[in-house]
Amino acid sequence: MAFFTVIIPLFNKENFIENTLKSVLNQSFIDFEVLIINDGSTDKSEEKVLGFKDARIHYFYKKNSGVSAARNFGIEKAKSDYITFIDADDFWYPNFLQEMFENIDRFPELKVFSAAIEVETSKKIIPSTYSIVKTGDCEIVNYFEASSKETVICTSCAVFNKSVFEKTGNFDIQLKSGEDTDMWIRIGLIYPILFSWKILARYVYDPKSLTKNHSTTINSFDFSKYTLLEKTNPSLKKFLDLNRFSLAIKSKIVGKKKHFLLFYKAIDLENLSLKKRILLKLPVYILKLLIDLKTLLANFGLGNSVFK
Repeated sequence: MAFFTVIIPLFNKENFIENTLKSVLNQSFIDFEVLIINDGSTDKSEEKVLGFKDARIHYFYKKNSGVSAARNFGIEKAKSDYITFIDADDFWYPNFLQEMFENIDRFPELKVFSAAIEVETSKKIIPSTYSIVKTGDCEIVNYFEASSKETVICTSCAVFNKSVFEKTGNFDIQLKSGEDTDMWIRIGLIYPILFSWKILARYVYDPKSLTKNHSTTINSFDFSKYTLLEKTNPSLKKFLDLNRFSLAIKSKIVGKKKHFLLFYKAIDLENLSLKKRILLKLPVYILKLLIDLKTLLANFGLGNSVFK
C-alpha cells in the first residue's frame, strides 16, 4: 500500500494538467498513488493524461457533477492512510511529499498537515502572507486564529489522515463554490493543524477559474449551519465575519444588495479593522477603483490586497 494517495479532480484543464501531473510524478518521495478523476471534461484533458505511462497513475472518468463529487470519489477510492489533493492547474515543488512525510513522522499524533504556498498572478509569482507568528520551521496552529489573512489550508498544499474525512464527512456536493472553505471549517472545529513555513506549492493563475465568478461565490456560501457554534467559539466567529466581509464587498460590487445586507448584518463589526469597516461604507465606484489598484499591485508583488 502506498503511503500517500494523491487526488486530482480534472475538468477542462488541457493547458495545465501536463505540468501539474509532471510536478507530482517528479516528487523526490516516490511511495504514492495518483487518482485522476476526470469530471466529464469536454476538451483534450483525457488525451493529455493518457499520454503518461506510470503505474502509479489510476485514471477514472465520470459524468460531470462538480469538484466536490470528484474529490469525494477519490477519497472513497484511496488506498492510503494519508490523502492529499492537487487541483489540475496547480504545481508542487519536488520536495512536497518528502516534507509532508517527515512532518508526519515528527508529529504522528496530528492528522492535518499544511504548508505555505506562492501565488502566480498574470505578471509575477508572489509568496502568500500569513497572520501566524513564526517561532520555528513549523507551527501547530488553530485553523481559525491562523487564517485571518490567508487560509493555512490550501487545497493543493495539505495532507490529511483518511480518518479526518470519516469524522468530518466529505466535501459538500451542494456547494458550487467555497466547498473547500466549508471543509476547512469542519476540520478546524476538531483538529489542530501543523503548518510548515516552507513554500511547497504554487497556486497557478487561470483566468477561466470558477473562483473568479463573484456571483457563484456569493450564492454558494451559507454559514447558517454554524450559527450556534459561533456564539460560543470567538475564533470561529471572527473567521466567519472576515469571510462575510469579503462576501459583502463582492455582493456590493456585483449589485446584489440583498446579499450584501445579509452578510453585513451578521458581522460583529468589532471583529473587523477600521479599514474594513470603512470599505463596507464606500460606494461601488470607489471599491472598483481600489480593486483595480489592488490587482495592479498584486501583479507586480507590491503589497497585499487592500481588503486584507
